[in-house]
Parts: sequence; C-alpha cells; structure tokens
Amino acid sequence: MNWLRFISFIFVFVPVFWIQTNARNLDSLWALWNNTSLHDTLRLNALDEFAWDGFGYSRPDSAFYYAQLEYDYAKSHGYSRWMAKALNTQGNTFIVRSEYVKAYDFFVRSLEISDTIPDKMAQSNSLHRIGIIYYFQGDNSRAIDYYLKSLKLREELQDKKGISGSLNNIGIVYSQQAQYPKALEFFTRSLDLSRELEDKRVQASSLNNIGLIYKATGQLDKAYDNFLLSMEISDQLGDKRDVAAAWNNLALVFEEQGKLRQALESFNKSIQIKESIGDKQGLSVSQHSIGSIYQKQGDHKRAIAMCLLGLKNAEEIGAIPEQEKACECLYVNYKALHQEVHALAYHERKLLLSDSLQNQQTTRMLQHMEFSKQMLADSIARVDEKSKIQAAHRLEVAKKNKMRNVLLGSTIMLLVGAVGLYSRIRLIRRSRAEIAKEKDRSDKLLLNILPAEIAHELKEKGEATARKFENVSILFTDFSDFTQLSVELSPEELVKELNTCFKAFDAICEKYKIEKIKTIGDAYMAAGGLPVPSPDSAKNTVLAAFEMNSFMDKRNKERIAAGKIPFEMRSGIHTGPVVAGIVGVKKFQYDVWGDTVNIASRMESSGEVGKINISKETYDLIKDDPALTFEHRGKLMAKGKGCTEMYFVVDWTTSS
Repeated sequence: MNWLRFISFIFVFVPVFWIQTNARNLDSLWALWNNTSLHDTLRLNALDEFAWDGFGYSRPDSAFYYAQLEYDYAKSHGYSRWMAKALNTQGNTFIVRSEYVKAYDFFVRSLEISDTIPDKMAQSNSLHRIGIIYYFQGDNSRAIDYYLKSLKLREELQDKKGISGSLNNIGIVYSQQAQYPKALEFFTRSLDLSRELEDKRVQASSLNNIGLIYKATGQLDKAYDNFLLSMEISDQLGDKRDVAAAWNNLALVFEEQGKLRQALESFNKSIQIKESIGDKQGLSVSQHSIGSIYQKQGDHKRAIAMCLLGLKNAEEIGAIPEQEKACECLYVNYKALHQEVHALAYHERKLLLSDSLQNQQTTRMLQHMEFSKQMLADSIARVDEKSKIQAAHRLEVAKKNKMRNVLLGSTIMLLVGAVGLYSRIRLIRRSRAEIAKEKDRSDKLLLNILPAEIAHELKEKGEATARKFENVSILFTDFSDFTQLSVELSPEELVKELNTCFKAFDAICEKYKIEKIKTIGDAYMAAGGLPVPSPDSAKNTVLAAFEMNSFMDKRNKERIAAGKIPFEMRSGIHTGPVVAGIVGVKKFQYDVWGDTVNIASRMESSGEVGKINISKETYDLIKDDPALTFEHRGKLMAKGKGCTEMYFVVDWTTSS
C-alpha cells in the first residue's frame, strides 16, 4: 500500500510546521534572550523558540548551534528542564537530516534528564520523538510502543493537543500494518479531539487519513465523504497543497468506481493547483494517473503525452519511483501502437530504474540493521555505566561501615605504614613517571583528533567555544559509482583502499596547513582558513585538491595495471562563512556548520571525475593568481541551490 504510506506521511509533522509559520518575530525572541534583566525562564524560553521555530527545518545546523547555547547556559545554572528541552531540539535537527542514530542519542539523554526531575511533559515529548525514529526505521512495533507510552503521560497531563498528535501518529503506524480497524479507531479519536479543540488543520489531516482507510477497505462512498470534508477545511485554511492532495484522492475514488470522466476532471483540478505551487512530484503522480485512465480508454496517444509530462517532472526532482511508473506507462502504450523501438527503450529504462529502487531498498535495510546494532550497543553501554555507578555507591557505603574498624586498628596501621614508607616513596616515584608518560600519550592523541589551538583551549578551560569564521574554504571529495564498487569489492579490500587514499589525503592536508574535518563513508571533508585564518587558505585548499587528484591518478594507474577497478574521484570547493567547534562531550569531533558546507557539497556533486569544481566565491579570491588556470562553466543547476556559477581549476603551474 505505497500510496497509503506516501499520502499519510504528509500529516506526521503538520502541527509542527503550523507552529513554525505562526512563531513570534525572531528578532523579538533574540532580543528577549539577550535582555539579561529578565528572569532566566523567560530568556531560555525565547532562545528555545528562536532555535526551533527559526531554524528547525530550514537550517538544522543553526538550530543545533542555538540549542547548544541554551543547553550550556541551562547546565551552568542547574536548569535541568531546559537542558532536556535543548537536547530534544538538537535531536530533531538530526531527524530532519535523517541521521537517526544521532537523533536517538539526544532524545535518550533528554529522557534521562526528564526522568530525574521528573517532568512528565518533557518525558512524553522525548518518548514521542523516539517513536518517530523507530517509525522512520520501519520498526512499527517499537514505534507504537513509544507512542503509547507518550500518550499515557499526555493523558495524565490532560494535554489535549499532544494527545491528538499521538493518536494521529499511532493511526498512521497501524495503517502501514494494514490493521485498518485499529487505525480507524485512533484517527477517529484524533478527529473528535481536534473538533473539541477547534483545530482545523488536524481535523483536515484526520479526515484525510480516515478517507484513506475507507478507500483501502473498499468503502468508497465513505472515503469520498471524508476526502470532500478534508478538502473543504484545507480550502478554508488556504492550504493549497492539501487541497490538491484531496482532489487527487477524490479522483482515485472516482476511478475505482468506474467514473472515469469525473476522475479526469478531479485529476486536472489537482494538477492546476500543483502547477501553481510548483509541486513537481505531485504533478508527476497525477499525470501518470491520467495516463493510466487514457490507457484504459484505449487512447494511447493521449496516455503517452501525459506520461511524458509525468516523466519530465519526475526527472527534474530525481523521483525514481515516479520515473519508473512513467516508463512503464510509456512502454505499454508505445507497444499498443506497435512502435517497438520506443517501447523497448522505455522498457529497458524501466528495468534500470527498478534496479535503482532495489538498491535503495537494500541500502535502507542495511541502514536499519546498522541502526538496530547501534541501539543495542548504546543500550549495553548505558546499562554498564549504571552498573558501575551502583557498584561505586555500594563500595562507598562499605567504606563508611568499615571506618570504625579502621580507627580501632589505627595503631597497627601506623606501624605497618612506617615499615612500608620507603616502598611507598619508590611506588609514588614510579607512578609519577607513568602518569607523565600517559599524559604525553593523551596529549598526542588529542592533537590527532583536534586542531592544536582547540586542543590547547580544551585542556586549559575544559571546553572549547564555538567560533564564527568569515572566509573558510570547504573541500569535499567523493568517489564516483562507489555503490557499485562496494558491490564488486570485498569489504576488507574496500576499507583497505579507502584507508590508503585517506591517509595520503591526511598528509596532503598537513602539507598545505588545511584542517581535515571528517570522513563520511567514501567522502572526505577538509577546511582551509580555520581554526587560524590565513589569506592564502583558498589557494592552499585548491593546491591540496590538485595533489589529491594527482595521487588518485597515480594510484588508479597502479590498480589498472594490477587488473583492479580504479577509484574515480570528484572534488568541489566553496568559500564562505562557517561556525566551527566541538560536537558532544564524548568522542570529541571538531566540526563546521553553515550553508557554506552545503554549497561545497553541491560543488563536488556537480563536478566531473578528475576535475576540481569551484564556486564563484572561491574563484574571486584566487582568479588573479598566475599559477592557476580556470575554465568558466557558466551557471549550472545545483541540487537545492538553483543555478550557480561554477569554474574548473584546470591547471597549476608550480614554482619549480
């Protein structure tokens, strides 16, 4: 029931989006936080809203940064409730980025703090969010378990708005499991409560979901009534996206009833709205549906025309499922017109898209397995930590109980101490030498993990303050067709080769005094111009990329000569402002945040194998350097950034 999953999912976070659009003015919130004459509760509440309402979905890196300010201030003043709220906000930023293991860790930390206060509202929010993580991982059983725990607390608090959200999400999970009676029960309860609260947006969501259940169970008249009511409410709210979805759902009902003329009219109304709001995925779905109706009517030329439009829209946004359906439609209709060449071409393309979808599904399964493995490891670690705390407590109690015996035997102990004093002195000397040796080892290890300036600050203060840098050049490298390489090579060979390449890259970064940030799978990320700004950082970053390409060229020649598959690499660089600092309190990692990082990633993905693709901002800093030669690429489309001006750095003349 993929159509059910897709359409229901739209409503999982609707209340959050609505809250965002009605948030207080961000400038006002920021002013409240900076007004030190106000009570800390008012200031922290303003900062909490500023972080999530201002940046929660649009700029998760920024939301994380401001939530960290909230957490640090709350921790320094002993405000546990606000520490828990900040951790929940940070966890949400990782849900937005689909980094579910990191999100889970923040929500669990928030829940642990909420349990100690105790704060039932914070507990219910953390439990609900953990349920969302399990839903996204396809673990419906655990998702429902956490939703129900959250629901119980919200019922105790009589938090009707929260109850409504929990009921809606539980219904969605049951609908995925085809447990339609249970799903209908929870959607109906959510609808009744939203009517009591006069919350029209949740009413529209619940009515739509109820309509989907009736459609799935063949009760088309009831489905029609609920879709119509949902559309009327969405129209009152001015929510064009939901109105378009309702017209699409009504069309599906008409189609199942055999009312093809009404179905076409409803699909066309949905298309008109989707065109006005630029919903290309929705357009592709509706256009393919119209093509299917024309196919049923034997009008194959019209079917082809609509499916070609659907394919074009799906291609523009990279929607593989919609591309596959459009290619299937084109194959069937070209075949019906005996245009075998076209039919065969789209059939082959459909098979390639099917393989791609299968690979995506396999990747999701592997991610789910890795998520489950990590959750188990974290659970064991937490249990172990609690056991150690309990053991330490028992030891402390035992020590106190034995204190009286120690006092009674003090005379004997003094005599023993006198006899062993010389041995004790020798032991202390050896211990000091070992401590000095271990301190030297830990200092070297810290310098391997963090930049020297940051490591020094961390040792001096016990923490390192996040800083903003105005001109940092972010370098990304990535191996082309890495998924195929991972299939054709053994895991041992793959990891060994990556290690060889990344060790060489580390040495190159050290040579040009640019900072390695991290590796993400087969991607390598480095930054020039931090933590110590340098006027030559942009050029040095480009030169480092050249040497990396030279190393890969030499390495690939060796692999080809040995009959092995080469690793082809793309490189991209962008220069701009970033915020940099340490993430977390365990397993320290120096990281950077900001839109500059995203644009640099787009430079890499928009480049070509063996070439260095740079943005106009980087080009403007190094264009007058006589040692560098450039190729202007013009304005090209970068995913999520629109048309962006790009250049290839095509040559580098060394001083020798």
